[in-house]
Amino acid sequence: MFFLLSDLSSSFNALNVFRYITFRTGGALFTAGLFVFWFGPWIISLLRLRQGKGQPIREDGPATHLTKRGTPTMGGLMILAGFLVAVLLWANPRNHYVWITLAVTVGFGAIGFYDDYLKVTKQSHLGFSGKFRLLLEASIAGAACVLISYYSPASLQNELAFPVFKDALLNLGWFWVIFAGFVIVGAGNAVNITDGLDGLAIVPVMIACGTFGFIAYLVGNSFTAGYLQVNYVRDTGELAVVCGAVIGAGLGFLWFNAPPAQIFMGDTGSLALGGLLGTIAVATKHEIVLAIVGGLFVLEMMSVIIQVASFKLTGKRVFRMAPIHHHFEQKGWKEAQVVIRFWIIAVILALAGLATLKLR
Repeated sequence: MFFLLSDLSSSFNALNVFRYITFRTGGALFTAGLFVFWFGPWIISLLRLRQGKGQPIREDGPATHLTKRGTPTMGGLMILAGFLVAVLLWANPRNHYVWITLAVTVGFGAIGFYDDYLKVTKQSHLGFSGKFRLLLEASIAGAACVLISYYSPASLQNELAFPVFKDALLNLGWFWVIFAGFVIVGAGNAVNITDGLDGLAIVPVMIACGTFGFIAYLVGNSFTAGYLQVNYVRDTGELAVVCGAVIGAGLGFLWFNAPPAQIFMGDTGSLALGGLLGTIAVATKHEIVLAIVGGLFVLEMMSVIIQVASFKLTGKRVFRMAPIHHHFEQKGWKEAQVVIRFWIIAVILALAGLATLKLR
């Protein structure tokens, strides 16, 4: 009888590990990675069969890119499939922030999917109306921000927190919803613009997710939040599981996206992942830190804005080609050089963003 009770006690203790966010984050990472790695070849074959000519390649881009003709796109479907399976399996289904993040990710992914579909079927770089696309993104992001504001602690509702300064909060009122929505939409489109070379976007996304998974875990724990003197946001720790799922799915996707890519992420993946990052930053009250951690995405976005503004105002271009990763290609950098050097920049920026947690 004693041994039977002892065995039952051991079994319950073993099951107890499922309470820990760290354990479930690891489980989500492993599950998502295994799913994408296992089903990846089948998904690639199916997309190649359905798409025929694959993603259209810019004629005015680097000549080396013309060899990529016929490569299928919408690889974001692989990432989202593995991500969703892992999150639904490992995350706490009663957590509001998890469902809000999932809604934004799937919503942005659906917009990107439709854009990819139009590009593939029409064999054109033009998807559907840019203004209408932004309107849809803004609607999804705005609804998410209203919910995040509702579920946030009363002391942090509609407040903008500043890194480094422990007690610096700026009450934006309902303008906070507009600001936070801009962060989510901006993050989605910044990652989308960055996705132009094999492996260029997915690794910085994983680095940013690793960083924000750590931030979410610390911010969602009253003890660590108090020790680091950051704003405690109850229940956001569960977003670490979401970030773990992204990293796992990203690793699986990178296996097939590594040069020469067997599949492109497409707007389906880049919009979804960018929206996810923006939502987590908003939920954890680290919107400004996202601009540091995701500084590479900001740089890519700004290069396009500067290029367009300069050409319209002066008729001259600042960069040889925008986004900026193409500028360096036109200067003679090999694709692998651009990608790896940008990865290094992403790591440095992530470390700088983490440093703000301790500098108070």
